[in-house]
Amino acid sequence: MVTDEKLPMSNTEFAVARLRDMIFSGELAAGSDHLETELAEKLKLSRTPIREAVLLLSSQGLLAIRPRKGVRIASLSVSDMEEIYQVLTELESLSAWLAAKKGYKDSELSALADAIDAMDRALEQSDLEAWAVADDQFHASLLELGGNRRIMRIVGMMADQIKRARSVTLHIRPLPVKSNDDHRLVYEAIARGDAETAKRLHYQHRQYAGTMLVSFLEKIQVPYV
Repeated sequence: MVTDEKLPMSNTEFAVARLRDMIFSGELAAGSDHLETELAEKLKLSRTPIREAVLLLSSQGLLAIRPRKGVRIASLSVSDMEEIYQVLTELESLSAWLAAKKGYKDSELSALADAIDAMDRALEQSDLEAWAVADDQFHASLLELGGNRRIMRIVGMMADQIKRARSVTLHIRPLPVKSNDDHRLVYEAIARGDAETAKRLHYQHRQYAGTMLVSFLEKIQVPYV
């Protein structure tokens, strides 16, 4: 029988979720060292799910395993973020081009439109956390519409680093009105099948966003970015 009821979270899944939250919030500061026993005690779990969670988070670049020394929470330099945005700008712009080439109907672009509407509502309420969620939705939908699985995989590998950097700069940036306007223009270009314009506009959007993010990181000189 098919059911929508969610299965209970395993100890490993719980450990992954909690450790990610602790890294993103700064509770586990970048550059800090931790033993598996310490993390197990914090989360009130045995070492086995902690070890499995650590392996996964290591593969995502959030921490480094140090033999016989536990783990070190990964740092992310400004130069790292510059390189990440260079790759991100090229690949997402290609996704915008591919999406426009597919000739989608308006109904098939509803996820993009819904994300833009959600970003507008968030700005009206000055809710930057809600805006960030909707922004992620827009970019994820754009990649899906582009349909290139390898692009989605590569961008996915960088997603956590981008979120970490944004989490420490979100509340020092001005309201991202320009970002919403950029998204709308990209959406409109895709809707009318103008691939070159969609690619150009999204390239400019990501290039500007990357430059602004790096400038904020340099300004606040966060130790783990």
